[in-house]
Amino acid sequence: MPGIPPFSDKELRHGGVLADLTRTPFRIRRPSKLLTPFIVASPHSGRVYPKNFLSLSRLSLDVLRRSEDAFVDELFSPALELGAPMVAALFPRAYLDVNRAPTEFDAGMFDGPLPFPVDAASPRVQAGLGVIPRIVREGSEIYARKLTSAEAVARFSMFYRPYHAALSKLIEETAAQFGLAIVIDCHSMPSAAAVPDIVLGDRHGASASPLLVRAAEDAFERQGFSVARNVPYAGGYTTQLHGNPHRNRHALQIEINRSLYMDEEAVRPNASFTAVRTRLEAAMRDLLAIEPLRLAPPRHAAE
Repeated sequence: MPGIPPFSDKELRHGGVLADLTRTPFRIRRPSKLLTPFIVASPHSGRVYPKNFLSLSRLSLDVLRRSEDAFVDELFSPALELGAPMVAALFPRAYLDVNRAPTEFDAGMFDGPLPFPVDAASPRVQAGLGVIPRIVREGSEIYARKLTSAEAVARFSMFYRPYHAALSKLIEETAAQFGLAIVIDCHSMPSAAAVPDIVLGDRHGASASPLLVRAAEDAFERQGFSVARNVPYAGGYTTQLHGNPHRNRHALQIEINRSLYMDEEAVRPNASFTAVRTRLEAAMRDLLAIEPLRLAPPRHAAE
């Protein structure tokens, strides 16, 4: 759409939502005492929308917000009281998605070549759900015009890289103290697909110990949640990047059915929010009590 400029150096330097986000693109909350090798991540619950992004979009804020894993950071925040740190993105998923591989850009969205490798054949890119998404949940196109390649570079360097660098640092700090690290990557899922209450994704056994997955399944079922594994969500880039059980690095994706705790259309908590949060806290308490030595890989696998 003519007359709508990309965000400028001036906007980045002087005040405004975008400048605030570039200074603090995510929030790391640490417990008063680190008691566990678990790390909780919420990459899709950000709800700080840059004004320039809204001006570039053909969609209303209400529609854009339906792509959020809204309130997931709040649902899982009791993990802090259990001694686990938490990292949560503040930027919205519709603006940039850190649960995608760094090559998953749709080159057709930009008015010039991108200065980094692009995987045009990625199913997520083909579906319009790359690092910079082309569509929102209902399939509506986000942008009124092509973006500049400079915008892709800026978002990638200012939001994507710092988020994964911070999570990697947390993982290494945790592993140095406990000998292993376990990332719980927290998401929500639309209820329209008749999904269960909880879906656990371990990339079909590649990103987490089977004992960890079983412990998570048992913990959620004890709280009355119905649980499935890897269908329809087996885990995204976060579990792929940070999950390596043979190196004592585990990553488990947890998806919770949005209808349990929120009004999906209005994007606001429903009357069951507090009760669901309490049940999740109890499940996380059980899960975090797992004996870390049980998750160590066999000696021959580590050699």
